[in-house]
Amino acid sequence: MKINRIGKKKKKLCLVALLVAVWGGLVCFSGCEGNLNIGTRVVFTMGFDKDEVFQIEGISCRLPELMVYLTTSQNQYESVYGEEIWKASVNGITLEQNIKDIALARIAQIKTMNLLAKEHGVELTEQEQETVAETAGVYYSSLNETEKELLGVTEAMITRLYAEYALADKIYQYIIKDINPEISDDEARTIRIQQILLKTYALDGTGKRIEYTEETKGDVYTLAQSILTKAREGEDFEELMETYGEDGYGTWSFGKGEKDPVLEEAAFQLGNGEMTLVETRDGYHIMKCISTLDRAETEANKVKIMEERKQEVFGEEYDVFVESLTRKQNMKLWEKVEFIRDERVKTSNFFEIYEEYFSLQKF
Repeated sequence: MKINRIGKKKKKLCLVALLVAVWGGLVCFSGCEGNLNIGTRVVFTMGFDKDEVFQIEGISCRLPELMVYLTTSQNQYESVYGEEIWKASVNGITLEQNIKDIALARIAQIKTMNLLAKEHGVELTEQEQETVAETAGVYYSSLNETEKELLGVTEAMITRLYAEYALADKIYQYIIKDINPEISDDEARTIRIQQILLKTYALDGTGKRIEYTEETKGDVYTLAQSILTKAREGEDFEELMETYGEDGYGTWSFGKGEKDPVLEEAAFQLGNGEMTLVETRDGYHIMKCISTLDRAETEANKVKIMEERKQEVFGEEYDVFVESLTRKQNMKLWEKVEFIRDERVKTSNFFEIYEEYFSLQKF
């Protein structure tokens, strides 16, 4: 089978996009930091096999399956940020613990979506099963002997993982197949502006925000008015941005609902070349409209809005479905789960290979 690498070229709306939006929210075991608890009944029992992490209505997750998800994420992070990244923490929660929780939520969601597929009678076709087997063969052969041993995987297990992932993808496509909202130019309109921000606050040594006094704010406002006058009298706006701008960048595109409402309302009332001065909690913004309709960004925003609506439709059905499910988690085993720290374990392409083989698959 010839692989069609999609990378930066083209990406269909699929399970990957859905998981990016919701993998930490729709399915989570109680106690997961940073995730939502959807109220599904959680039962803790001793009735587990030694490598069984959890059960959802009889579907099990084994430790090697979880380790594929977890190790993939671990190595993706390390390839970009290095191993030092794991020292980072927020409110006492380490990034390592957060990645563990996300991996758990992600694989739990996939298995739950397989139950939803069964509810709808959705199954993989023979051709899709063949693609699953081929995909699993490619990934399994990419593993060295140390990776196979420390992950504890077999090719049959990898095949099952890809089959579950593909079926989750298929049930998502099945549920949203008739959702084709009409997105108008006005709804998706993206404008392009240049701005000069004069801040009305400072940060102390700890990063705490310190608001300017009213007198100082008045001085900033006077300067903002002076800059706006200079711009309207013909001085080069980009040179003024370089001289006075305090936000590190000055040209950007955005659509409705993406910025401070006060700033957004003022910006969308501008015509091409028009300028205005507006105040937000961050300071005074001198804005110049470069384009009232950034066509390329507007078309991209239509796709984004459509994807969000499809995800909302799927999420509504998914939420109702999971409310009745019972889950059992092996807390004793879960608390022992940790990263594999072996320089020979570098595998990070589990999901990338799936995308390569299923990018043209028509569910």
